[in-house]
This record gives sequence, structure tokens and C-alpha cells, in this order.
Amino acid sequence: MNETTGLTDIVFSEHPPDLPGQPHVFHPMVVESELAFSGVIFDVMADTVNLGAAGVVFREFVKHPGAVAIVALDDQERVAVIDQYRHPVRSILWEIPAGLLDVGGEPALAAAQRELAEEADLVADTWHVLVDFLTSPGGSDEALRVYLARDLRPTTTAFHRFDEEAGMEVRWVPLDDLVATVLAGRVQNPSVVVGALAAQAARAANWSTLRPADAHWSHRPNSTPLPSHRPNCAPHSPKSASHPPSVSISHAMAAITLVINTLGRSSSVYDAWHEY
Repeated sequence: MNETTGLTDIVFSEHPPDLPGQPHVFHPMVVESELAFSGVIFDVMADTVNLGAAGVVFREFVKHPGAVAIVALDDQERVAVIDQYRHPVRSILWEIPAGLLDVGGEPALAAAQRELAEEADLVADTWHVLVDFLTSPGGSDEALRVYLARDLRPTTTAFHRFDEEAGMEVRWVPLDDLVATVLAGRVQNPSVVVGALAAQAARAANWSTLRPADAHWSHRPNSTPLPSHRPNCAPHSPKSASHPPSVSISHAMAAITLVINTLGRSSSVYDAWHEY
């Protein structure tokens, strides 16, 4: 056990606390919905919503296709992590393999398998759902599913990476050390934070909390392709697309501010695992 974290001592009750209606999908009356900003990957919607007794409110939010991430755990209980430049926070972040649900009709599991091969040159024989979460529900509808991938082996050929992924490095970090690094604040990418803590908790429960790889996903029951106003891009091509976005002038500045606030800020943690 890693004495820094102590999380291997977690004991799960046989019957977890009951949280009625979680998640409870509520469908208020949308009086008006306007596309305030249309980008290559993300949109910003401006909705007027009738909440009944709570009144009518105006809300802007980032429209997101959804994403998947993968905790790839080897036989030594090490996790594959990758480094990637993230421009909104001007940082090179340590992450786990992940990607958008940006291929129309592609199931979430297939997207995860594709991303693991493309970003880490790995194939996994055993897949489970580790955890689902909403990355920033106050300002975005992004839903992210984290898979646990085990029984790993390398792909037969290395994937050709470009743009921010061109110099991507893959490192193997013991799960306990990864959790300690997360809790120390040295790694802040949400997929790593949620994935590492969920994997540690699931292991402490002897993996009994894992769900089938095709488990129902309430906020993304089907993979959601990019909106129809965009070109049908191949995987990863939206990063380098040069299509100018269409902007509703009345909402442009608010939309840009919302995107910045939603994505948040972070400091570089490029050297988080320099000792490995």
C-alpha cells in the first residue's frame, strides 16, 4: 500500500447510500434556443428556459459531442499516461488516453478502443465501465465515460500522430503513485483525476463496482456525431480544421467568456513524473 494515500484501506458497504433519482434527467420547457456560436468542435447555445414556479431564465452553455477516456492498467497495476499540450490552459498536461465521440454512429466502446490504439499504441482484451461523469454541468453538456482496459498488448503497428499529439509520450505509472500525484495537485486533467480515484476505489472493492462495457449511459444513450453543419471529419482532424466559425454577434463575447470559464485554468505539470 502507498502510505501517502491510504486509499487501499477503503471498505465499501454492501449496500451503497441510496440517492433517489440520480441522475434525474429534467426536461424544462425551452422557450427559445439560439446557436450563439458555432465552432469547429464546440457550439455555444443560448436558451430561454421556463422553470415553472422558479421562473424564466436565460442560460448559455457549451454544446459538446461527449467523450471517452481509458484507464489502461497492466499486469503490474501501472497506468498508461500520456502528455499533451492543451492550448486553453497553455500547459502540457499528463492525461490518460481519451477522445471525442466525433465519429457518427460509432459506439462509445469502439471510440475508446480506437483512442487507446491511436494515442498509446495499445489493444485491450478486457473492458469495463469504470465511471461516468459530467465535466462541467453548470456550463456544458459534456458527458464523459471512463473505461478500465486490462489484458493489454501492443498494436501491430504504431499510429502516426500529428498536431498536439505529434510528440506524445507514453509512460507507465503505478496506480498508487498516480493517485498520490493527483491528491498532491500535480495532475489536474479531469479524466486522470476521476479515473485514477475511481480505479483505486474499484480495486479496493475487488473490482466489484465495475460495470459491463456496454452499460447504459444516461446522458449519452447513443454516440453523438458532430452537428450536421460541420464537415464529416476523420478522427482527430477537427484539431487542425481551418473552417471559420459562424457567430451570432449579439452573443459572441459572452460565448467566448463562457468557453474560457468552462475549460478553466491550470498550471503545467509536465514534470510530474520526471522520476519515472
